[in-house]
Amino acid sequence: MVDSDLPHIQEEASDCQYAIPELEQDTVRSHTAYNAAAFTVTGSTPEFAEIRSLGISEGRFYDQDDISESRRVAFLGSDAKKQLFGSRPAVGQFVYLNDIPFTVVGVMSSKKQNSSYDGWDVNKIFIPFPAMRRDFPDKPPGTSQTFDQLLVVPRSVEHHEACKGEIRRVLGRLHDFDPSDKEACPIWDTIQEAKAFRTMTDGMKYFLGAVGIVTLFLGGLGVMNVMLVAVRERTREIGVRKAIGAPAHSIMRQFFLEAVIVALVSGGAGLLVAFGLCALVNLLPMPEFFAGLLPTWQTGMVAMAVLGTIAILSAVYPARRAAAIDPIEALRHEAGG
Repeated sequence: MVDSDLPHIQEEASDCQYAIPELEQDTVRSHTAYNAAAFTVTGSTPEFAEIRSLGISEGRFYDQDDISESRRVAFLGSDAKKQLFGSRPAVGQFVYLNDIPFTVVGVMSSKKQNSSYDGWDVNKIFIPFPAMRRDFPDKPPGTSQTFDQLLVVPRSVEHHEACKGEIRRVLGRLHDFDPSDKEACPIWDTIQEAKAFRTMTDGMKYFLGAVGIVTLFLGGLGVMNVMLVAVRERTREIGVRKAIGAPAHSIMRQFFLEAVIVALVSGGAGLLVAFGLCALVNLLPMPEFFAGLLPTWQTGMVAMAVLGTIAILSAVYPARRAAAIDPIEALRHEAGG
C-alpha cells in the first residue's frame, strides 16, 4: 500500500471509523545517556493509541501538531523505557534513534498481550508518521511512499463485514486485483477472532449449564424420594387427620409445602456454597488473561428459576400420594411397615 491510497480509503469506506497507516522498522539502534538497545520503531497517526489500546503512565501520546510539524518526538513502551532509562524519569529526555535525537513526550503504561501481528507494544518506540517517513523510510522492495500495515476500525461490530468489503473494493480498484481474492489482500481480523473465541466460551458455558440443570433435576428426584418415604412413615398420622375431618387438599398442601421448603433450602444452600467458592477462587493469583470465576446476577436468577421449578415438580407427586391415602387403610398401617 502507498500513501496515495489513504484519501481514497478514508473517503469511500464509509463504514470504517479509522483507516490509518503504520510504518515500522526493527533494526533501528536506540540509545540514551544511560543505556542502549534495539527496539521496533513504529510510526503512525494519533488514532493509533486508541486502536492499539495504549495506556499512558507519563506524559502524552503524540498529537496532531506533532504530525503537522513532523516533530521528532517519541512515546516509549513501558519495557523500552525501563531498559533505556531505568527508574529515571523519561519525559523531556532525549532518545537517539540511529543517532537522531527524539524528545520523549510520554511513556506507555504496562500492557498484557496474548497476540500481535508484529511483537509486544511494551517493547516498541512510537513516533509520528511523517517523522518515521522522513527518518526511517520503508526498505526495499518498498519505496519512499509505501507503508507496512493499514489499521482499520469499523464504526461498530455491525459494520464489521461492510467495512472489510469496502476496503477490499477500494484497494482492488487502485491496485488492480479482484476484491474477492483474499490472498491478494490478507486481513488479520481481530473481531473475527474475538467472535470465534466467544463461540467457544459460549459453548462451554451452555455445556456446563446443562450439566448444572441435570444435577439439579437429580437433586429434585432425591427430594421426591425423601418425601415419599416421609409419606409412608406418616401414613397413620395422615389417616388420623382424615378421620377427624381434614380435607384432602389440606394434607396435599402440607406435604407440598414441606417438599418445596426442603428443595429450596437445600438448593439455596448449594447456591451460596457455589458463590462462596467462586469468591474464594478469585482471591487466588490468576494466570494472565483469566478473569477468574465471575458469577452474574443473571446466572443466579436462572438458577433460582430452575431450582423453583424442580422444587414444585418434586413436591407434586408425594403430596398427591399423601392426599390419596385411604383413611381406613391408613389407621391400620403400622409405622415402618
